[in-house]
Amino acid sequence: MANRIMLNETSYFGKGAIQEIANEVKSRGCKKVMLCTDPDLLKFKVATKVTAVLDAAGIPYAVYDGIKANPTIENVQEGVAFCKKEGADVIVAVGGGSAIDTSKAIAVIMTNPEFADVRSLEGVAPTKNKCLPILAVSTTSGTAAEVTINYVITDVEKRRKFVCVDPHDIPVVAIIDPDMVMSMPKGLCAATGMDALTHAIEGYITKGAWELTDMLHIKAIAMIAKNLRDSVAGDAKAREQMAIAQYIAGMGFSNVGLGIVHSMAHPLSAMYDTPHGVACATILPYVLEYNAPVTGERYKDIAVAMGVEGVEKMTQEEYRKAAVDAVRQLGIDVGIPQKVSEVGVKEEDIDFLADSAMADACTPGNPKDPTKEDIVALYRSMM
Repeated sequence: MANRIMLNETSYFGKGAIQEIANEVKSRGCKKVMLCTDPDLLKFKVATKVTAVLDAAGIPYAVYDGIKANPTIENVQEGVAFCKKEGADVIVAVGGGSAIDTSKAIAVIMTNPEFADVRSLEGVAPTKNKCLPILAVSTTSGTAAEVTINYVITDVEKRRKFVCVDPHDIPVVAIIDPDMVMSMPKGLCAATGMDALTHAIEGYITKGAWELTDMLHIKAIAMIAKNLRDSVAGDAKAREQMAIAQYIAGMGFSNVGLGIVHSMAHPLSAMYDTPHGVACATILPYVLEYNAPVTGERYKDIAVAMGVEGVEKMTQEEYRKAAVDAVRQLGIDVGIPQKVSEVGVKEEDIDFLADSAMADACTPGNPKDPTKEDIVALYRSMM
């Protein structure tokens, strides 16, 4: 079986990278932009940095700002209607995973109208056409949605999130401009940064991991361990490093999959509107303990990347514990809840949460095959 790597056609990194948006739109012959963002990014003058670039270049655009933290089917449907009404032929997504994920679903449906029922995109959707061109501008340092072939939508009616995997949805251009992440509040910076760490660690131990993605994931873990605390404190250089680290993690996990940290986190966002990064970060240490027996020497590499000293002198049991402890301590240091009860999980919901996790598209990639009973026990251990 061949291993596949899919990345953006073009990516820009560094201060001022958003200036390339005008050139990319024009060089592709696009006539009108749909700018997809959320109200807060407009209010706090983050998305307006992009509209200023479009204004200066004389590029027509229309702003869709109906994005929610956990984007819903209705968000997507409204976005498709907006895109059609405005006659947009390119989407510029400005935000974190919510804005970019919503843009992916809109863009796919625009060129594959037979998938207008958003639920039909769940799993590996057999779309035939590349989506409408997306230029993705990341404003957080966690989801890496700008480089992945995945997106997640919330089904409010069924109280669940579903994962969509489609090579046709990857943004043609990714823009990682550190100026766009400087305004992140501490809580968002911590949550998205821990989401990036989860991507890197789950990607490193997933069943599909191989040499090329291993290289990416270990580098990302080391960069996040070194920079996340300072990034949360507002250090500009650390935020720039986190912006790059989360992209590197995305290059890897998008191509090999994740595991049950994400499977168990998704229903928390659907049920309680828990921020995705917070859910992942809270769950991560517990699942690492669960997976440890089937990971060979991989936790040794994780421990080293996390900055643990003396790993070479440790037994397997010791370095596995050291890796988990280092991850847990990083979460504590940046203010992540340590129990799912702190983010609203109720005992009576656990059975439903476990069913949702078992049905999640990320579950098959977990290094240890879980049963529903395992998932129930894990949730209860986090209460």
